[in-house]
Amino acid sequence: MAVEHSKEQEEQAATIKAFEDVVNMSPSALERWLQTQQSRQVGLTHEGEHEAVGHQSGRRIVELLRKKHAQLDAEDYRQMRKVVGYVHRHLAQRPSGDVRDTRWRWSLMNWGHDPLRDEPD
Repeated sequence: MAVEHSKEQEEQAATIKAFEDVVNMSPSALERWLQTQQSRQVGLTHEGEHEAVGHQSGRRIVELLRKKHAQLDAEDYRQMRKVVGYVHRHLAQRPSGDVRDTRWRWSLMNWGHDPLRDEPD
């Protein structure tokens, strides 16, 4: 007997896949990155806050990566979709030349994506 999946389950599975496709840093690598000075130098910081949006998101991504899929809630799925959208938009703005030590790369890394991992050695 075939298992029927609800539209919501299909959307959740698609969100998880898209999130896992764009987040190419492990939780421990992302945690180490978020402790660096470069990580803290990039991104938009809202008035009255001391931490950039991307840096906050990075900490949240670590939590999401460590959760079992069955533990994810609606807010987790919203955050995952936000991460996917941000990474795709930011990748489309890639500057020319070597991006190794650029604010563009550092910002993406705050969101769990290291664009240098996509490049051939």
